[in-house]
Amino acid sequence: MRVRLKTAKGRKKSSSRWLDRQLNDPYVTEAARAGYRSRAAWKLAQIDDKFDLLKPDSQVVDLGAAPGGWTQVAVQRTERSGYVVAVDIVEMESVPGAEFLQLDMRDEDGVAALKEFLVDPVDVLLSDMAGSATGHRGTDQMRAEALCEVAHELARDLLTQGGTLVAKAFHGGGEADLMNAMKKDFTRVRTFKPDASRADSAETYIVAIGFRRAAS
Repeated sequence: MRVRLKTAKGRKKSSSRWLDRQLNDPYVTEAARAGYRSRAAWKLAQIDDKFDLLKPDSQVVDLGAAPGGWTQVAVQRTERSGYVVAVDIVEMESVPGAEFLQLDMRDEDGVAALKEFLVDPVDVLLSDMAGSATGHRGTDQMRAEALCEVAHELARDLLTQGGTLVAKAFHGGGEADLMNAMKKDFTRVRTFKPDASRADSAETYIVAIGFRRAAS
């Protein structure tokens, strides 16, 4: 049954549209029921259902983790015997079973700090990083592409042989070029749009499997 939004003085139309969408989004309801911090948790769950990436004992790094929905799924699906590190530029409440680092992956010092923190190469690098939306489609796409490139560069340094990268991209942007670049480092690269991604969003995810570590 659809929830009708009550009127309120001073509320912008854009705010009303957002509230209406939230109140009537089944993934928002199910996320709350399952104890997830965001509806985005279902996106990772559906990606993992499709590709079977998060295995017991996996070592996982989750970039752009806040508020923690993806981190929660990663901890659950590695059966709490894995090692999950959540990273974000903003502070995030800790997730049981995961470590949190407040770092900026666009900054050399942030990248160096993450590399220093990690003892071994990781099995899965997740990136749901997204810049602040400007409302201008072209600008937002370019920002998303830049963050996807950051994730790819990190994957080259952090992933173990055969590892996996999942990175947010936007259809209609430069995802084809991003995928071609990743094909040089991975045996299998494809895009996937989870059902939990809103139908009107250009959001998609690049899933790159089978990392080929360059010989040193």
